[in-house]
Amino acid sequence: MPQSRLFTQKLAETATATGQMLDGLLAPATLAGEIMRPARLLEAMRYASLGGGKRLRPFLLAQTAALFGVSGVGVWRAAAALEMVHGYSLIHDDLPAMDDDDLRRGRPTVHKAYDEAIAILAGDALLTLAFDTLADPATHPDAGVRAALVLGLARASGLGGMAGGQALDLAAEQSATPLRQDDISQLQAMKTGALISFAVAAGALLGKADAATTSALANYARAIGAAFQIADDILDAEGNAEKLGKRANKDAGRNKATFVQAMGLPAARARRDALVAQAQAALNATGLGDVTSILHMTAHYIASRDF
Repeated sequence: MPQSRLFTQKLAETATATGQMLDGLLAPATLAGEIMRPARLLEAMRYASLGGGKRLRPFLLAQTAALFGVSGVGVWRAAAALEMVHGYSLIHDDLPAMDDDDLRRGRPTVHKAYDEAIAILAGDALLTLAFDTLADPATHPDAGVRAALVLGLARASGLGGMAGGQALDLAAEQSATPLRQDDISQLQAMKTGALISFAVAAGALLGKADAATTSALANYARAIGAAFQIADDILDAEGNAEKLGKRANKDAGRNKATFVQAMGLPAARARRDALVAQAQAALNATGLGDVTSILHMTAHYIASRDF
């Protein structure tokens, strides 16, 4: 099978498996300790979580775990938990107080399809359900592994990770002085890269990778996380709303801190490609050989995607 076809097939399989797990976790039936699941809130959570998306973060988690022969329900529960956090972040990012977007994945954003209050609550509920899912023994029989997953996702999504990165991004919009490139790197490593890094780290944790392999995979994750955000910024500058499924050309209008704004498109493309090369080198440093081929393809996909 050609590599491109294999990658597309694996990505589609991940989307299906993650969607099925999310569908089950977001079912009307209550869990032990829950009183009830309000129908409209649950509907909004399902609207945000089951409406498509690349499922790149679950893909990275599952493919990293697969390097060590690990698969199954626990992997997909962890992947779904990660996707719930990503979904919560998109709901809140789209709110009028944040990026004020009306379109996401080609559909009205949650606050447009429902209302702002339900959108806030849907994001809150997805975030907390993610940690509920990771902490459940159904995800892994070892309490230490579950605790490490919870801690890792909390650090990636919170004050020193994604939420902190969003705060820096909002502050940069109001700044009279453009951010330096090092500051943009830090912002993007927090806002976008932290969850991508967690995806790979979680797969390595589930696979019981040794310290050296885990370190090399962390280098890979940091490089593709940075490349992913630069690719996203390039798409915003060059793309159109119909293909992207969301508003295009919004970064320039909002004074967003991006490498496209700081360096121009040619230099931003060169930086993206250099990061992909760094990611490839990091994978080679794992010593795992051909089993990393899907992760190599992922790095190329991140650089070449057009949506």
